[in-house]
Amino acid sequence: MLVDADALARDVVEPGTPGLARVVEAFSAAILTSDGRLDRARLGSLVFGNPERLAVLNGIVHPLVRERATAMVAAAPAGAVVVQDIPLLVETGQGKNFHLVVVVDAPDDVRIRRMAEHRNMGVDEAHARMAAQASREDRLGAADVVLDNSGTPDELRHAVDALWEGRLAPFALNLKEQKIAPRTGGPVLAPADPSWAAQAGRLINRLRVAVPEDVLSLDHIGSTAVPGLDAKDVIDLQLGVRDLEAADRIAPLLAEAGFPRWPGIISDNPKPSHSDPADWGKRLHGNADPGRAVNLHLRAAGSPGWRYALCFRDWLRADARAGADYVAEKIRVAGLHDVDKSTAGYAADKEGWFTDYAAPRMEAWVSRTGWQPPSYGDDAGDDAGPGTAQS
Repeated sequence: MLVDADALARDVVEPGTPGLARVVEAFSAAILTSDGRLDRARLGSLVFGNPERLAVLNGIVHPLVRERATAMVAAAPAGAVVVQDIPLLVETGQGKNFHLVVVVDAPDDVRIRRMAEHRNMGVDEAHARMAAQASREDRLGAADVVLDNSGTPDELRHAVDALWEGRLAPFALNLKEQKIAPRTGGPVLAPADPSWAAQAGRLINRLRVAVPEDVLSLDHIGSTAVPGLDAKDVIDLQLGVRDLEAADRIAPLLAEAGFPRWPGIISDNPKPSHSDPADWGKRLHGNADPGRAVNLHLRAAGSPGWRYALCFRDWLRADARAGADYVAEKIRVAGLHDVDKSTAGYAADKEGWFTDYAAPRMEAWVSRTGWQPPSYGDDAGDDAGPGTAQS
């Protein structure tokens, strides 16, 4: 199902609509054609290049478009893939409301040439249109998927088909069935990816929308959160809640947002052998999206397990030697399990390193530096920082 925001923007200012009446009230009848329709070229010449006038127009049209779009989405059949085509998605900050953001991209010179060829725009007018929109850098930064539109229509069509078959359709099915996307590979380490932090940030923003009342903290943890550290290509996030009853209560909301629960995960490893298992209890969720593996750890904010994840992250971030030693250990253990079909054996064989090597050195670092976990509450978790023993 397609919800085309451009088409809706035209519908809400058709003759006789309240939307058109409000536009005329704001800009005068001079923006109407002789038959009473909206003269888009005339209106465009008034608002593009004039941020104040553009804001007035957007303040009229955008709420009407969103109201229509919401009604269409609500009427979609269960399990349908709903694609919302929103040209100003980045400018209006709506990306966090969707399971996935796809940006169709082309270099600026290609966009200008196409506006001249297909819309009869002059170069100055094309630049004014682009200046009123988000920058290319901002659009790419908001994207989970980028489709290259600098080539032919057939090339773009093939890319869309591959995205649909390989990611969107299975993602929709997993959402409907509340299943985590299958992971069948063993412990393969990937080179450090500078985009991991931005990916985690987008996921964190979506989670805040999904469970706004129960999130005490949200942090990027695990190896992918330590700049420059090689890791399995899995984003680890930690969601701090008041207690595990809250974690169980919000599980359906997380599943609806694309993060179903892994069955049977109730506690952390590694943990001190003398500790109370209740202090290390957690719930573990994964991602329904086959294109981005995620482990979402739900722990009571302030608990030992919650603290350990954040401390381990910050220790690896601060101590380059510790990070190098951890990578060496991961390479060693991955070599022992290079034919495995899962990462269970890999994770179990790292436990000794955490308890015998990491724990005493990390606590010594805490004593030297006076490290304390971040405060949590309404403003916590905005820093998508690094590390947990699970990655």
